[in-house]
Amino acid sequence: MPALSAPAALPWFRHRWAAVAGLLVLSPISAEYLIGYSESTGRPLELLAGLLILAPLYGTVAVLIREITRRTGRGWPTILLLSAAFGVIQAGLIDQTLFDNEVDADGPDWATEALVTLIPGLGVDAARLLNYVGGHVIWSFAAPIAVVESCAPRIADRRWLGPVGVGVMVLLWALSAALVHNDTPADPTADPAQLIGAAVVAVALIAAAFTVRSVRTRSSAKAPSWWLAGGVTGVAWCANQLLPATWAGVTVNVVAMVVLGWLLLRWSRRQGWGRRHVLAAAGSALVIRAGLSFMVEPLGDNVDFTVKYAVNAAMLGGVAALLLIAAHRLRRQEPSAC
Repeated sequence: MPALSAPAALPWFRHRWAAVAGLLVLSPISAEYLIGYSESTGRPLELLAGLLILAPLYGTVAVLIREITRRTGRGWPTILLLSAAFGVIQAGLIDQTLFDNEVDADGPDWATEALVTLIPGLGVDAARLLNYVGGHVIWSFAAPIAVVESCAPRIADRRWLGPVGVGVMVLLWALSAALVHNDTPADPTADPAQLIGAAVVAVALIAAAFTVRSVRTRSSAKAPSWWLAGGVTGVAWCANQLLPATWAGVTVNVVAMVVLGWLLLRWSRRQGWGRRHVLAAAGSALVIRAGLSFMVEPLGDNVDFTVKYAVNAAMLGGVAALLLIAAHRLRRQEPSAC
């Protein structure tokens, strides 16, 4: 019997590590590459090389957030709160871009806009706060987790790593975070009070993540179709990305995200809500991000736009293919789901 159990366990081992590898790669691609702002957008080989830093920096966090949540039997509220915590850690403590309020006069149009939503006394721009921390929540962690779990629905609720695997993820993240932190300018952009404040906020979000519980009760109402969920979330993602960096834009953005969160919470309690709805919401985020890349002017003066558009098209095609694979696997797993 032991001789039979080992081969039976081998496919599960392969499936778990394939899922881990997929999340390690999808997280940084979604966070940094889909939108196409980087100077290396026109140089595909540099994009691949960049994953050596970005996969440990973003992908390991996505894997650990998913692993912690599933091991403790929690759900999406925990994933979102942990994602927000690591968004604050990344932008507020590691690279400190959250506190860098200088305008790049030599950058593209979107980087030269004056900051008009500075929060008095905090030294933080509200529009950049939404962009950096909110961007990490949606595109660095939550959406990639949802898509990769949809690609592996049979093990979506299981642990993917053992103690050694978890330790490797933590070590890779710590090394990459130290490398990025040491690569920041010599003159710090944040003062001690700002760093302490960011740390306190991150700890509070982590504490909240382990306090909140998913609501188990179901409403008797029927959940909307998955394509309607994807369409509504897609409109919200468009608003998030396209609204101007003004107080009016920030206000509308916050209201849109709050309304979207309220809708998703209500819908998720209804009969018929399932993984296809989650995939539709997460997949629409990736599609919108990749689609808008054609409108983005990359940093740098030596970008070959022919190659840039080819890379943008390849990214969008890759997202579409990945979502089709995920939807196909969910149909096989849940053939009666609507």
